[in-house]
Amino acid sequence: MSDVTAALEAATSELDAPLAALHLPSLRANLADLRRRAAGTRIRIASKSVRSRGVLRETLGEGLRGDGTVRGVMAYSLSEALWLVESGCDDVLLGYPTVDRAALTALAADEAALAAVTLMVDDVRQLEIARDAGATGARVCVDVDCSLRLGPVHLGVHRSPLRDSTDVDPLVRQAVGMGFRVVGAMFYEAQVAGVPDNVRGIGPVKRLSMRRLVAIRVAVAETIERLTGSAPEIINSGGSGSVAQSAGAPAVTEVTAGSGLYVPGLFDHYRTFTPRPSLFFALPAVRTPARGLTTFLYGGYVASGVPGWDRLPVPAAPSGLRFLGREGAGEVQTPMRGEVAIGERAWWRHAKAGELCERFDTLHVVDDTAEGPAVVESWPTYRGEGKCFG
Repeated sequence: MSDVTAALEAATSELDAPLAALHLPSLRANLADLRRRAAGTRIRIASKSVRSRGVLRETLGEGLRGDGTVRGVMAYSLSEALWLVESGCDDVLLGYPTVDRAALTALAADEAALAAVTLMVDDVRQLEIARDAGATGARVCVDVDCSLRLGPVHLGVHRSPLRDSTDVDPLVRQAVGMGFRVVGAMFYEAQVAGVPDNVRGIGPVKRLSMRRLVAIRVAVAETIERLTGSAPEIINSGGSGSVAQSAGAPAVTEVTAGSGLYVPGLFDHYRTFTPRPSLFFALPAVRTPARGLTTFLYGGYVASGVPGWDRLPVPAAPSGLRFLGREGAGEVQTPMRGEVAIGERAWWRHAKAGELCERFDTLHVVDDTAEGPAVVESWPTYRGEGKCFG
């Protein structure tokens, strides 16, 4: 076992598995590393990759208001954004457009939320739906596509139809004309931030992508200032895998990070930072179907995205556990190559960050104490608080 999994095992030995545990020293080290890589540029925490109000409080402070370097939340739904405002957060940027009419109506009726929440848009129809719900006057941010296109090849994710300032100009004009407050733009370069460095050929893709965005960010910022009369408050860019590259770019006012706090399995092969995994889950061994095999209870916690072996949980301890090629991770049982005694446990990491919190109600928080590693708190996940925002 690594020092971290040994600490988790010692601290949670009296608790029944399955369980999820968070190693607090590693989480804090990851936050410090994100601050170092951002080099003074503001960091916004992506709640999608965290999904625990306790973790948000650890990173942003009790009132969820943050400090000069780590401040604000990027939410993934408007319902969640409203809940975060109720929790004290005064700066919530939606990472995605919303057509939730009920939530938009609630936003329009709440002055504190209108001041705190920034909607994400990339189409006039989204503005029309918000207007019809009474949310005219809301803060809005335009989402600019950051994928790299080389001839017919599309590298990156399919997000916004807006590619540059020429596309942004008419939407900003329409938003201003309808009474919305355009306060900035977002640039998420998924093929840089979300792809590990061991993928064949990804180095040139990342360099070309970041080079292309330099002029586009500046031009979009200038367009927003020209059409609104004010310099944009928000030019958001990056993710946990590209914090340093985005933070130092012209026009960028803030970077987003979330997965870098937990460092899930997909983040094991980045060269821009040292992974310190902090979030793990334990499963109990329940039978031995044959020599050299162990079956664990549950375990089918497969990450979203293109199906493949990289979406399976990553065995962490004991060493040597391997999935069976014909079974993988199962809904109610997971057979593995490797021997663990019935009643004992093994530890895994999820391939992605916040998705593990959809499976567990509680994160058992483990810290170092004078008596050794111990569970010092239990933080509910969004699921545990009954707030899935699906």
